[in-house]
This record gives sequence, C-alpha cells and structure tokens, in this order.
Amino acid sequence: MKFPFQLNNLSFILILLVAGLSACDKKSDVNKSDQPKGRTLNYEKTIAFTSAEGDTISVIDVAVADDPDERNAGLMDVITMPQDKGMIFLFETEGSQSFWMANTPLPLDIIYVNSNMEIVQIHRNTTPYSEQTYPSYKPAIYVVEVNGGYTVNYDINEGDLISFE
Repeated sequence: MKFPFQLNNLSFILILLVAGLSACDKKSDVNKSDQPKGRTLNYEKTIAFTSAEGDTISVIDVAVADDPDERNAGLMDVITMPQDKGMIFLFETEGSQSFWMANTPLPLDIIYVNSNMEIVQIHRNTTPYSEQTYPSYKPAIYVVEVNGGYTVNYDINEGDLISFE
C-alpha cells in the first residue's frame, strides 16, 4: 500500500491500534443494546415479617400489584431485584391463589398470607421460567414475592405474620 507520506513502524502500529480500539468500542455499544433491559419497579410500601410472638424478623420494601394487569405482570421480565425488596399482590377477596413463573427470570420465594396477616404457605426457590403452578393450599388474600432463599436466610416460616402500611 502506498501512502503520500512516509510511515515508520511505530506510526503504523499506532494507526492499527486506534482503528482496533474504535472497532471494539462500536462492538461493545452493539452488545449493550442487545442486552435485555428488564422492567424496573417502584417500591411504594414496606412490609415487616414478624414472629407469632410479635418479634420483627425482617423488613422489606415492596412494589404493589393491586389490579388485574399489575397482578398478571407480577415480576415477569424483572431481571434483578435487591435482596431487601419484593412485591405484594393484593386481592379483593380471600381464596385459593396460584402463581407460576412464566417469563420470570428470578428464582422467588412465594409467600401466601391470609386475612389475619398469617403466612399460610411458602413455596421456596421457585424455578425461573417454569410453567409449574405454585398454589396456596389454604385461603390467602395477599401474596408476597421475594428473592429465592430470602425466607430461609431470615427464618421466615408458615405461622409467622406480616404487616404493611
């Protein structure tokens, strides 16, 4: 290749290096745009988990799903959630509830709570993207979802209570 000016070896190496870095930078931009963004949540309430004796076990902030569209979306497409966060599903009436993990990339603990604020069922470390159903075996009016393993880490069990503002 002929250039109208003379290149020494160092100049030629610098030109190749700059061209290579420029190409890498453009490639990383493409990769960033290909990565899923996921949904972000607005944490608007605080839930306290307490023992039956009234001792506070842990406290988390939660997003609220209180209408059919929000309950249907749940934590679908949420790719990260801090350990001290979760979601509460509020239903109009107490009854049998059932959840599944379709389009949900995070393993979750699903906590069913009755109208007395008592935890009546916990499904721990559910399988992401699974179509398996996780039913409440007792009537529930609230459902709390937290990161998988949370209830084991904080020793939250059936018979414990929740409270929220």
